[in-house]
Amino acid sequence: MSEKWYFCGVKLVRSMKDAKLFKQDIAIQAILYILKRMGGVCDIHKCHKILYFADNEHLSKYGRSITGDAYVRMDFGPVPTCIYDLFKAVRGDSYFASQVDNVRQDCFHFVNNKDIAAVASPDMSYLSESDVEMLDKYIDQLKDKGFSEVSDASHGYAWSNTAQNGVISVRDRLTEMGDSDEYINYIEEQMRAEEAA
Repeated sequence: MSEKWYFCGVKLVRSMKDAKLFKQDIAIQAILYILKRMGGVCDIHKCHKILYFADNEHLSKYGRSITGDAYVRMDFGPVPTCIYDLFKAVRGDSYFASQVDNVRQDCFHFVNNKDIAAVASPDMSYLSESDVEMLDKYIDQLKDKGFSEVSDASHGYAWSNTAQNGVISVRDRLTEMGDSDEYINYIEEQMRAEEAA
């Protein structure tokens, strides 16, 4: 089963399970916000880690993730699956590359193989105060750190407890944040209900 979904007006098809909770418009605005705070350019590795930490703490503190993306364990840390698919398409490394020209023109583009640059300012109406709070926290923590430091910081319990290229469970992400089993069960139940809706 699949559903159609959009990146800046681009229709793509993903599996229902992968994309159901993903909030692409919010994710794009979060990326643009990160780029703005980073001076207009950021490498995708650091962008991924800022989003990972911000999503985890937001989920722990406020009961929802900012982007709704799932994270996969890769060598250099967690990677957001849908966002990485979008980045690959914008970079030209995807079947959908020809379908994201408007993202390159209206949102962001690659200046080299690893750095993305904003073309527009973020539309702040998509981001809540708490979204910005978490994004700011992790931008400030990671902006001056090098690749290895950022990568090492993301190799916590959740990453270590997941098989290579496996999806990092919400349970492991929240356990790493120090949340109780009761709270984790509640969040998982809420996410299942949202997926079923």
